[in-house]
Amino acid sequence: MTSFWRGKRIRLRGIEPDDWAAFMRLTEDEEQLGDLLNPPRSAEGFRSWAKEQAVAAPGGDCFQLAVEAVDSGELVGAVGSYHADPRAGWFEYGITIGAAHRRQGYAAQAAVLLLLRFMFAERRFHRCEARIFAHNEASLALHERLGFVEEGRLRERVFLAGRHRDLVVMGMLSEEFDRRHPALQAPAWS
Repeated sequence: MTSFWRGKRIRLRGIEPDDWAAFMRLTEDEEQLGDLLNPPRSAEGFRSWAKEQAVAAPGGDCFQLAVEAVDSGELVGAVGSYHADPRAGWFEYGITIGAAHRRQGYAAQAAVLLLLRFMFAERRFHRCEARIFAHNEASLALHERLGFVEEGRLRERVFLAGRHRDLVVMGMLSEEFDRRHPALQAPAWS
């Protein structure tokens, strides 16, 4: 049986203590994109965080997973659900792929789709939202290719790197996901 969490090129897995250095690099890569600016964290801080993540009990519908390349076993990114309202049927997700691994299909071909398949088919959510900085054209294009629709723009919503920036809200409904990605329907477990 093929794992629910494995695509052709990546697998989604829990965070391990040894992943701390990769997550430190991902944080640096996000700063380079202009998508994140926090005070620097020490290597020990990343080590402690990764250890906590590795032993944390599953937290329901909000979680973060490592994105690992199948061929090399290298951690190439992270994906997760960060806000969820099961009663209303929506969740918000985020993804980051390391600079050295962008535009190689890791996000588009697998990570996002595996997460969406889980949240729509297994957790029975109705809609997914992604909030993307308007200056991140690559992420906006990725989400359009995946079938997300721009639903709104929050003007000057975020203050980052000395200026206010727009935030684009994109969404996808479960029916839209099913129509666009029929091959990714949940497998029939026997």
